[in-house]
Amino acid sequence: MKILRFSLLSTLILLTAVTVFAKTKAEKQAEARKKADETLQRLYKAKPSAKAAIKAAAGYAVFNNRGAKILVGGTGKGSGIAVDNSTQQVTYMKMREIQAGLGMGVKKFSLVFVFENKKALADFVDGGWDASGQTTAAAKTGDGGGSLQGAVSGGPGVWVYQMTDKGLALELTAKGTKYSRDDDLN
Repeated sequence: MKILRFSLLSTLILLTAVTVFAKTKAEKQAEARKKADETLQRLYKAKPSAKAAIKAAAGYAVFNNRGAKILVGGTGKGSGIAVDNSTQQVTYMKMREIQAGLGMGVKKFSLVFVFENKKALADFVDGGWDASGQTTAAAKTGDGGGSLQGAVSGGPGVWVYQMTDKGLALELTAKGTKYSRDDDLN
């Protein structure tokens, strides 16, 4: 009987904690916008010309991602926003990726997509696979260290900036990445 009471009490406490600490949709949206703003400020500091390019573009998307790679396989996920510059419409997005290739490491990184035209932005927001190859050599923790990235990505009318936030990675990869609307936040 004590075990049953303990189990019920533990379950009740866990459910209460999950309910109390669960973020609302508005809180998650605000957090996504804040992360995007922080990422853009870092990009503008590192590459001041990016600010004018983003302002002149049809739109942009900002993602904060995490990835892990162990020997021949890896995975990653992230979230972000896409913004139509003419309407200021924000679309909340998510990202999932799979990787095949040689490497080892864990990294946290940010991507900023800049769309030259409405079609490129619409194609991205409506979802699609971005299959690409990537080479990365990165070692960075906080403000120390340095990073070197070279990536092949995007297509006509799309530019991509990648910044490694934290992590250690050495990899040669072919990736499949799916960007799509986050139905829970839109």
